[in-house]
Amino acid sequence: MERIDQQNKNLVFKGNGTELFQLLFVNILLLLVTLGFYYPWAKVRKLHYLYTQTELDNKPFTFHGTGKEIFWGFIKSLLLLVVLYGMLFAGALSLNPVIAILTQLLFISVLFVIVPLAVHGSLKYRMSRSSWSGIHFGYRGERGILIKKFIGGILLSIITLYIYLAWFIVDLRKYIIGNIRFGNVQFRFDGTGGALFLLNLKGIFFSLITFGIYGFWWMRNAVRFYINNLVIVQNEKEHRIHFTGSAGDVAKLVIVNFLLMIITLGLAFPWVMIRNLQFIYTNSQIDGTFETQNILQTEDEYKDALGEDMTDIFDINII
Repeated sequence: MERIDQQNKNLVFKGNGTELFQLLFVNILLLLVTLGFYYPWAKVRKLHYLYTQTELDNKPFTFHGTGKEIFWGFIKSLLLLVVLYGMLFAGALSLNPVIAILTQLLFISVLFVIVPLAVHGSLKYRMSRSSWSGIHFGYRGERGILIKKFIGGILLSIITLYIYLAWFIVDLRKYIIGNIRFGNVQFRFDGTGGALFLLNLKGIFFSLITFGIYGFWWMRNAVRFYINNLVIVQNEKEHRIHFTGSAGDVAKLVIVNFLLMIITLGLAFPWVMIRNLQFIYTNSQIDGTFETQNILQTEDEYKDALGEDMTDIFDINII
């Protein structure tokens, strides 16, 4: 069998800031002209560009979602947002403290359910509509389990004054990543809440006594924690991803990005996004025994984009 070059199995991002700037500029113009209703198609254009510029084994990824699919989810999410905030404002305008408190509690309770619902739906849609070389991704998590994990984790984090937050984040990552499929390839996250807690505790302490300078090491350690604990399982063989960036590399990236944003009054955002993606992919090395030619199709399509739009409208970041 022909030996596969380890370098070819690393993710490569080939996009450039000028192309992304032009794409985003056109998107903004069309959003203004259509009073925001072009948003689903704008999102698809952006995702399609980012996917096709990302390669594995010199083959690009593909996003199969359409503006029409996302449009209906966008409308439903927008209506839900209007109802929720309308209820909140109505409670405040009632001038009745009991009603105001009840509407706030109801708003928070609904959000507690909406967030995991949105994450679940977005993962199911986005993974299904993503492929590489004809092989689709998939998400097999269960809605009910994710809701229980999310609500339980939030409550425990609040009760413990957010000490449990590190364990909550890791628990969610383990569940979500453990249910992602890439054809017949499975994923696993091996990080622990204790390790993340100590990493952040050390980061806070040393950043304070070094007037923020240690922050670059903290950022490097955090990225390394999330990437190095990713495991790819293929035909019962485990493959690791290793982050090779240094604290100096992180400092250079952050400082240059900050200066670009300040000097250009934010117009350099597309170039900053490109720099961040290229930095992560360049410094993430998949071990050389991962065989992309043995990936087989196993996942079905899923076209309900409601969760995808809810994560955007409610500003929810998928883990």
